[in-house]
Amino acid sequence: MISLAAHPPASPLVRRAVTVRGAVQGVGYRPFVYRLATELELTGWVLNGSQGLFVEVEGTPNGVDSFCRLLQLEAPPRAMVQGLQIEELSPVGYTNFSIRHSNGDGPRTTIVLPDIATCPDCLAEIFDPTDRRYGYPFTNCTNCGPRYSIIRRLPYDRPHTAMADFPLCPACQSEYDNPLDRRFHAQPNACPVCGPQLAFWDSRGKELAIRSDALTAAAKAIRQGLIVAVKGLGGVHLLVDARNTDAVDRLRRRKQRPRKPFAVMFPNRAQIESCCQLSVAEAALLESPAAPIVLLQRKAAAVRHSESINPAVAPDNPTLGVFLPYTPLHHLLLAELGFPVVATSGNLSDEPICIDNDEAVERLSRIADYFLVHNRPIERPVDDSVVRVLAGETQILRRSRGYAPLPVTIEVGANSKPSKTILAAGGHMKNTVALAVDGNVFLSQHLGDLENAHAFAAFEQANDSLTTLYEAKPELIACDSHPDYPSTRFAAQLAEEQGVPLVKVQHHYAHVLACMAENQKLDFLEKSDFLEKSDFSPVLGIAWDGTGYGTDGTIWGGEFLLVDGDGFRRVAHLRPFRLPGCETAVREPRRSAFGLLYECFGEKALDWDWLPSVAALSADEKRLFGQMIERGVNAPVTTSAGRLFDGVASLLGLRQRSSFEGEAAMALEFTADGQGGKPYQFSLRAGEGDVLVVDWQPLLEELLTDISRRTPVSLCAARFHSTLAEIAVAVAQRISTGSITGVADVALTGGCFQNRLLSETTIDRLRAAGFHPIWHKQVPPNDGGIALGQVVAGMLR
Repeated sequence: MISLAAHPPASPLVRRAVTVRGAVQGVGYRPFVYRLATELELTGWVLNGSQGLFVEVEGTPNGVDSFCRLLQLEAPPRAMVQGLQIEELSPVGYTNFSIRHSNGDGPRTTIVLPDIATCPDCLAEIFDPTDRRYGYPFTNCTNCGPRYSIIRRLPYDRPHTAMADFPLCPACQSEYDNPLDRRFHAQPNACPVCGPQLAFWDSRGKELAIRSDALTAAAKAIRQGLIVAVKGLGGVHLLVDARNTDAVDRLRRRKQRPRKPFAVMFPNRAQIESCCQLSVAEAALLESPAAPIVLLQRKAAAVRHSESINPAVAPDNPTLGVFLPYTPLHHLLLAELGFPVVATSGNLSDEPICIDNDEAVERLSRIADYFLVHNRPIERPVDDSVVRVLAGETQILRRSRGYAPLPVTIEVGANSKPSKTILAAGGHMKNTVALAVDGNVFLSQHLGDLENAHAFAAFEQANDSLTTLYEAKPELIACDSHPDYPSTRFAAQLAEEQGVPLVKVQHHYAHVLACMAENQKLDFLEKSDFLEKSDFSPVLGIAWDGTGYGTDGTIWGGEFLLVDGDGFRRVAHLRPFRLPGCETAVREPRRSAFGLLYECFGEKALDWDWLPSVAALSADEKRLFGQMIERGVNAPVTTSAGRLFDGVASLLGLRQRSSFEGEAAMALEFTADGQGGKPYQFSLRAGEGDVLVVDWQPLLEELLTDISRRTPVSLCAARFHSTLAEIAVAVAQRISTGSITGVADVALTGGCFQNRLLSETTIDRLRAAGFHPIWHKQVPPNDGGIALGQVVAGMLR
């Protein structure tokens, strides 16, 4: 007789509703849920919604517990789960587990994924002659392919994307419908039968070849040294043979880009390693799903005797921006070529990247000899991202393809997020915009400088795109405090039209808040009956850049701001000087040098022709610049660290004129002796309202002595960088030991901290002095990150 104890009563069924929030659409999450539920013998359903993924699951308590735990632990590789919301329900007796049609009701809060580089499975298919997708340049699956560049609205379903006009063939439909297939509900799924196709055009838009013949023709043209505009994932690239001097020079002339470095796409990692130093971390970035441009140190022999990369690609630059093919189209083209190509944005300098075929011909016909285009629409321009490894960690310098529009999440205390919907318009240079919804700050792709009508149109489209995608009505709009920025005027008009408050945020305050936000240093946003904003330790922000509108109407740029829940206080800044020519000085470092010299030595410095900066000026220019400074006409007062870099680069004879922003500062960094040097002298003195003034005159005097003694320029440049790091430490120590105590965190932000030598030296010195430095990793230290800071300022208001 069998004992009844051997057959325990069946466990009672339980049912739970689970909302999965995060980046869970377009990554194969529903088929993963289906397989998991089936393996655990559970019933219920799963569907995509505008707030994330919705699941109802029913089964034994142990089975349902395991299911909820594994939803996060074993999520698909491209998923980013922010959290689960679980609700207990009464069992209803589901008989199977199903995948239901998407539900578009409710607010849009789900995370839209960025575009994802080609996965190994799809890559194997396009190079397998027996596969039906052999040689097909638009192959993708749930693990890779376009996302952000093709989505029109949420939820992320094919009818809501640029693939809506490409009906699936029976074979693709079968894959799309099969929960066990990796192309189940892969919205961009396509093949040579039903998907987008290539075409090869001449410079007037006349079709010369289609399909595989188009790719072959493009490769032939590149081999011949011609410029080919290639429409890719998020826009058009201009491609030339990176080994060909004539081709690279022709591209520079036509694009009006005389010296700014070009990025290079290599066919494979082995070719990159032949000319660049490549660490494990840098290799991981190159081969990551984001597949960004990675800044690498060139091998010394490769710089001197470049056989693969022409020196004109990155003149006088020891680094090279490199990346690998990230779409099937690029993989096929680079495999056909077998050599590296310059792959630069399809635009004239200062214009946004082209995304439309006809627009590309109209705007680029005087640059490109031929066009390789396709008929899949691009919904928004998404340029290539640029990253590097700094102090052992990834730092994004341009946040776009592969990263945008992933959010930065603002946490307020335990499991709490601010709920206000805020739109931030960003700045003027390297613009991005941001939208805060339910504690997630969605950052747009890099939009560039708002210098012309094309750029401003892209900026307006990005604002509209973010708010439309999330069907969000801002409760508050934030912008830069500069009254003349186009982004500021746009924000003011939009706030007036929508009847919502406008918050103008000081430029460097936004920089510091952005750095604090991504480093989770916003504890003061939490306010309870026991903790007030003032109870939290402040952060010392060091914001060094070229230009920012100060609260006193002058140009700031060498700032030390103490930030807490009550706002910010300017506690120190670099000694101000006048900048003859204002904006012109940005392109002429000799003007910054003149301003520095005149501030300290007056007219007698005009006779010092042994200085390269002075020798570069005519007698009329010396007289004019002196009058501008004396009269305060078109010579604004500035504390800019960026202009200090320019002035020192000019004094050392490195650059008197710049063809692109930051060229002089880059030359100064690259010239610096890697062994460092003894810092120059400087002093700290009290200014107005007990604000410390960092006086750089002792630095300048010692520098001039070094120049007069013909001290190697490399050592002078190294000493200058060491001095700036010491200035950061000295101010931090003075602030933390003065009337303000408890300062431990020091945020390094602003465009000057794109300088790797400055950043790493300052980080090391701050740590050695007992401080905790924080710096940018997820968003750029330049103006590409200030929209995030503007959002945080809006939350504080």
